[in-house]
Amino acid sequence: MATGNAKKRLVVSFHSLPVDLQEQVKALYPAGYLDAMIRVDKPNGDFFYAVPFETEDVSYLVKVDVKIDDLSEDDEDKDYYDEEIKGADEIQDDESDEDPVDDGSDFGDDAM
Repeated sequence: MATGNAKKRLVVSFHSLPVDLQEQVKALYPAGYLDAMIRVDKPNGDFFYAVPFETEDVSYLVKVDVKIDDLSEDDEDKDYYDEEIKGADEIQDDESDEDPVDDGSDFGDDAM
């Protein structure tokens, strides 16, 4: 079995760490957690993301909050496109339906 000098292993939320340990984690990952993050799958199918962090006595997996973009492609289109928006062909059709503007110049056959 494990000897008496083995490190304790804990999984803890970043927000549950004491402030001094939070500062140490931030110092360890100054550019962010993206490259160090691991996904931890739980037996019930849930999961969380964590980063490793070591002290003299404890080996931590620190849970970090991750925002997952789970919008489907159709949902994204709904946000940006409105049925009222006309395409270039529709705009051109609308302009050709209007009466031409008389600019006062006569270049017809009876101009001389």
